[in-house]
Amino acid sequence: MSFNEDLGAIFEQMAGLLELTGANRFRVNAHAKAARVIRDHPTDLRSIAGDEKALTALDGIGKGTAEKIAEFAETGTIGEHRELLDAVPPGLLTVLEVPGLGPKTVKLLWDEMGVTDLDSLKAALDSEKILELPRMGKKSVEKIRESLAFAETAGERLLLGMARPLAELLVERMEAVGGVTRCAFAGSMRRGRETIGDIDILVATDDPAGAHKAFREQKGVVSVIASGETKTSVRLELPTDLGRWRGIAEGDSPTVQADLRVVPESSWGAALMYFTGSKNHNVRLRERAIKRGMTLNEYGLFPESPDEKADGPPQNRGVEPIASETEKSIYSALELPYIPPEAREDRGELDLPEAPDLVSVEAIRAELHAHTTESDGSLSLAELVEGAQSRGFHTIAVTDHSRSSVQANGLSVDRLRAQREAIESARSTIDGIALLHGSEVDILADGSLDYDDEILAWLEVVVASPHAALSQDPKKATDRLLRAIAHPHVNIIGHPTGRLIGRRKGLEPAMDEIISAAVEHDVALEINAHWLRLDLRDTHVRAAVEAGCLIAIDCDVHGAGDFDNIRFGVQTGRRGWLPAERCVNTWPAKRLHAWLAKKHG
Repeated sequence: MSFNEDLGAIFEQMAGLLELTGANRFRVNAHAKAARVIRDHPTDLRSIAGDEKALTALDGIGKGTAEKIAEFAETGTIGEHRELLDAVPPGLLTVLEVPGLGPKTVKLLWDEMGVTDLDSLKAALDSEKILELPRMGKKSVEKIRESLAFAETAGERLLLGMARPLAELLVERMEAVGGVTRCAFAGSMRRGRETIGDIDILVATDDPAGAHKAFREQKGVVSVIASGETKTSVRLELPTDLGRWRGIAEGDSPTVQADLRVVPESSWGAALMYFTGSKNHNVRLRERAIKRGMTLNEYGLFPESPDEKADGPPQNRGVEPIASETEKSIYSALELPYIPPEAREDRGELDLPEAPDLVSVEAIRAELHAHTTESDGSLSLAELVEGAQSRGFHTIAVTDHSRSSVQANGLSVDRLRAQREAIESARSTIDGIALLHGSEVDILADGSLDYDDEILAWLEVVVASPHAALSQDPKKATDRLLRAIAHPHVNIIGHPTGRLIGRRKGLEPAMDEIISAAVEHDVALEINAHWLRLDLRDTHVRAAVEAGCLIAIDCDVHGAGDFDNIRFGVQTGRRGWLPAERCVNTWPAKRLHAWLAKKHG
């Protein structure tokens, strides 16, 4: 993990530990907010760890937090964190990781039932005494059992691009079940997070029992974790016949938990909002509702607080909602613009004066990073053009690898010139799409590029990307990328950090400097849409948008199916609040070609 991720995880754990040890709510909240700020910051905070003024200028970072950041940068640990760990039984940290079990509940179980690890938690759940605790009815106990079952069966978080095809398949299957009137996936997948813990499927149906049965008995179910009146949880194998991902070993069958939630038709919008999250966004919405004398839950927005102990939706008890059927109606009733799912992360979205106009898949009209069989792609030139035409694109750029990418069959100058001849010949036979000749040019370790200036000027598109020396220290990585950005013939910096999610952290440059230089030199930073990369990541996109930087969303096409990855790149852009206007792939052909040509010819 990166410095920010490591540090954010420590602050998040400290928030939980402080609540377990009885600290005041202000200290708990301060550490929880600091964890989010640190994780979401686009630049490695190690670079300013010794600058208290720069740290405290960040929203949510006070003097004490700044001192802890400096301590972690210098020593790799935080003294207060070690002290908190010593004050809590080690096994209680595992209990704290059970989904749905917050620090408040864990503290109650520790204080009143002696719960210190998962074994003692199981014993407590089997004891009648637990029902005597505050807020611990049979329904609450059952929810904890389900969460514990999930914790014991769950594996690692799954990459978005591996899980979403399965989620779409589940929606398709459930839509075909008799009685189902609505179906959608929710959760972190709907918000476009790069990894997901489980798949949430919502249905409205006239036959709840039939929906649960169909979900339990569908193809690929490895085990049924739990099944009740409103929720069924199963573990599913990812079907290999979906064929939409690379990089999974032969015979490997990852599994994922999938939850079916049956919700009332009248509460569809409220349920979709609630189960989409994020948790912090939902908390802010509920606080806003309370300030206005209302209550918001998964059943709707109500004028008064319904009886939380009663079963079923408040509508069944004669309490009519102010809004419930659509998400837009709930936001409107709370005097808020509609917030797209990808922006629901409590990163200031509830302070927006109007609904953000974010980039969409439909707005993408060009692919500027694509490979053919000349390097390491599987598509011929004709097949690449056909794939772009089928998506209604006005432009496709051929950007095969440069000569230093030997492992990717990079093109020598002679092969590059021969490719131009083939492209010019193809131009005379195609209609309705512009075919550009470019290259994905390696940014070498010192920041120089893999072809000389004459060749780079002659090309029509230059996507400069780092492929080797991806473990450079942050200063060298920053200098390397800055040199490439300043090159007069570079249009786009491809996958700027070179990371592979969960496999390789890649470069950790000072992104504020990279973004500033890109703005200065009119260079676009790429969101590589492949789900193994999503590089730029969402926090980098947000910083780039705020600085006025141009963004390219490219599929880095190597095969026909890679065009489908555009949705993941677009979701990452939307998570960074990217408007279509700042994404060069959405521009009309004339504007895009003029922008590219400024650095060539």
